[in-house]
Parts: sequence; C-alpha cells; structure tokens
Amino acid sequence: MNIKAMSQESAPTPDVSVAVPAKDEAENLPKLLDEIAGALSDRRFEVIVVDDGSQDGTVETLRAYAAGHPWLRALRHAEACGQSAAIHSALHAARGRYVVTIDGDGQNDPAFIPALLEALESAGPKAGLAAGQRLGRKASPLKRWSSRFANGLRRSVLRDDTRDSGCGLKALRREVFLRLPYFDSWHRFLPVLVLREGYQVVHVDVVDRERLHGKSKYGIVDRALVGALDLLGVWWLRRRRRSLPDIRPIADPAANSMETGG
Repeated sequence: MNIKAMSQESAPTPDVSVAVPAKDEAENLPKLLDEIAGALSDRRFEVIVVDDGSQDGTVETLRAYAAGHPWLRALRHAEACGQSAAIHSALHAARGRYVVTIDGDGQNDPAFIPALLEALESAGPKAGLAAGQRLGRKASPLKRWSSRFANGLRRSVLRDDTRDSGCGLKALRREVFLRLPYFDSWHRFLPVLVLREGYQVVHVDVVDRERLHGKSKYGIVDRALVGALDLLGVWWLRRRRRSLPDIRPIADPAANSMETGG
C-alpha cells in the first residue's frame, strides 16, 4: 500500500486530518487506524487520536503504533472530559485543509471517508460540511429509539434538514470549523452550526458496523438525548446570527508586497 502520509518534520502540510476521540479503546484502535490509512492511501493525511482519560492500555497502544506510523499524532486528556472535548482538541491540533471526524470504537467504517471528502469537494466552497447519515444502525433498541427521538426533536426545532446528526463520520473545511462556537455536546449540532455560518451541508449515507471489542464508554444521554437547555441554546445561537459579512479588501499591504516581489 502506497501511503503518502509522512512525519510532520519531513512532510508537506497534510491535505486531510482525521480526528479520533477514544476512551478505553485499546483493542479497537489498531484495526481502525489501519483502515483509515487504507482509505486515505492516495492523499497526504494525518490522524490525531485524543485519548480521553482512558484507564485501559490505550496510551501504550498508541505509543507503540505511532513508532511505526509517523502519520499518527496522539494526544491525551489527563482526565475524561467527554466526546465533544476530545473531538475539539483533535480538530484544533489538525493541520489539514479538510478535517474528518470518526468515532474511536470502530463502528464508523473508514471506507466512507473518501465519499465524504468527494461530496464536500464536489459541492464547492459554499459547502462547509459533509455529514454521514447511518443506515442499519448496530445499537441496542433503547439507543436506536433514543437517537430517533433526539433527531426528530432537533429537526423540528432547528430545521437543519439532517436525519442523523449523531453520526461520528463527518468532513469539514478546517476554516469553517475554526469559526464555530464550542460548548458541551457541540459535535451533535455541527450541521446547524455550519448552516449558521452561511455554509451549506451535504449528506452521505454510511453503513454502521458492529463494535468488535468492549462496550460504549459514552452513555445514552451523551450520545442521543439532547438536553432542553442545549437545544434552546443552539436555537438562540442560530437566531442571533442576523447577517453574514461580505468581506472585500480595500488595502492589503501584505498582498501588495507579494504581487511586487517585495
């Protein structure tokens, strides 16, 4: 396999950064990382795993894997801060033009990452996010029901036209991510936050997989049930964005210097 990712010291800036939140996923990460590398073998990429205060051997697994794979960057939260915080830490460390999020438990299939990137690129610069929407979810009946309830409630209030905002597979333009407000459960509201900034959201159907090892470390409430205050807060944030500035340069000394070779 011809993987074009290189170390930070010798490689050009990666085209794609993949953000992976992980809590006690030592058994699932090696296979997931291999799959991500295979899916992105024709691009310059990096993978940033944030260990969210794991108590198993996740740190040792990442350290050993990174020794043979210079495209892997591993960060650690000293204590568990939650999935949103882990994703946020990874994306802030990202260097790629495009940033991709994927869950660390292996249930999201990395084979869909190219389709997300293609959908985002094909839609043009007005599209800020390509959101995966799961088919055939592999979860308990209670989780499936709570997810449907939460998604239905969110869509009725926020009108974001997204069937499944909880899917971990998403691709964003990095400059769009940097404009988004952050709060707990932020990753569940990415579609409406991107719409709030004046960008479009495109959707890609993806197929859910069974978890191979362990069990979910983030509870049903964290994964699906949206608190009334969170929902109200995001509704307020969207309404408060009255107009988007159309920024046009008048004078830019740095740009003039580049044009004249100064």
